[in-house]
Amino acid sequence: ISPALAAGCTMIVKPAPETPLSALALARLAEEAGIPAGVFQVITGEAAPLAKRLLDHRDVRAFSFTGSTEVGRILLEQSAKTVKKASLELGGNAPFIIFDDAPMETAVAGCIAAKFATSGQDCLA
Repeated sequence: ISPALAAGCTMIVKPAPETPLSALALARLAEEAGIPAGVFQVITGEAAPLAKRLLDHRDVRAFSFTGSTEVGRILLEQSAKTVKKASLELGGNAPFIIFDDAPMETAVAGCIAAKFATSGQDCLA
């Protein structure tokens, strides 16, 4: 979201079905912060038909997706006919390695904080 706003681009956010209220709240905050109406838009609903409609639209030039490799592949195939730029974060599992000489309680506390601090709503490559 931040890079698109910094570049002066409009965007349409399609949140996961489990988190629509977070995305809608973020859109409200953007508007309260002075982002012009229509620059940050949120759509909710069934993903497949929404994605197809957006990816078929000639005015949509790029998309970003974080999720499964299977869905990422489908989105790339759907966007091929209109040659969209794509940014994909796919199929990560984020292992947490604890070395033998690490203090176990500290390591476990760090692991829990790292894994659950954002309720799974982040992706780091």
